Amino acid sequence: MEQVLTVDNLSKHYGQMRAVDAISFSVPRGQAIGLLGPNGAGKSTTIQMLLGITAATTGHITYFGQDFNTHRQACLQRINFASTFNTLQGRITVWENLLVFARLYQVVKAKRKIMELVEYFQIEALLNQRFWDLSAGQKTRVNLIKALLNDPEIILMDEPTASLDPDIADKLLTLIEQLKSDRQMSLLYTSHDMAEVERICDQVIFLDHGKIIAQDTPLGLTKRITHSQLTLAFDGTQAQVQTVLGRFQLQYSFPNQNLVKMQTPEQLIPKVIFSLSQAGVWITDITIQKPTLEDVFLQFSRSTDSTII
Repeated sequence: MEQVLTVDNLSKHYGQMRAVDAISFSVPRGQAIGLLGPNGAGKSTTIQMLLGITAATTGHITYFGQDFNTHRQACLQRINFASTFNTLQGRITVWENLLVFARLYQVVKAKRKIMELVEYFQIEALLNQRFWDLSAGQKTRVNLIKALLNDPEIILMDEPTASLDPDIADKLLTLIEQLKSDRQMSLLYTSHDMAEVERICDQVIFLDHGKIIAQDTPLGLTKRITHSQLTLAFDGTQAQVQTVLGRFQLQYSFPNQNLVKMQTPEQLIPKVIFSLSQAGVWITDITIQKPTLEDVFLQFSRSTDSTII
């Protein structure tokens, strides 16, 4: 599979502090890679190096088989960047901003391309407003349009939906899915919204203290958490339930008189339910919540041990 982006032993040091510590990964054509981790993990620093904003201390960056340091202009013509925290020229209008960038990217039929994206993200009414007069969500939409003007082969996205309304965020994710499918566009994506990551990312990389501590598919990562949350509504006494659960040595709680929650390995769930029924406890409702990427993120973030798992 063709690698659109390859990162080899990339590091960024600030004195004795290693913001990014010898990381290596690649982004295949047509795939989205999630770059996740707690604040300060090194995500934004990594993206800044991939854009050439920050110089790497060590390591190599390759786009489309070309060394980024020696072919920077050629690489930048084929990539783009979007972030909630990015800003354009504040004193000029939205239309003027987009037209300037379209010409910088040498977009063919620039005005038509701008209007297609403007209509998709529903900002027609903003075209004649100055950029610095826009709300945070409006600025984010303009930045997204800017990032898509040159039909990039890979987009680096840093928290792109953080200030968007849910309907506009969904439109962005839908567009990303279409571009991945129709044009084989690639993506390096950072977000704190794990549902977004699960929806669009083919692989997930977890960073902590500048190091990669895990890399897998979203499903592969969630499978590493072996316990599910089982919630049972029941007709019976709590004493009966406690007697049965005590045999399995499970941790549990009673949110109310006739509801019990517990963490249990999936293979035990049928045995627990059957044993409660055998003890005369009538189960009136069953809810099984399997681990999500959010659970994986929390587990990694709360861990003090950065051992690769």
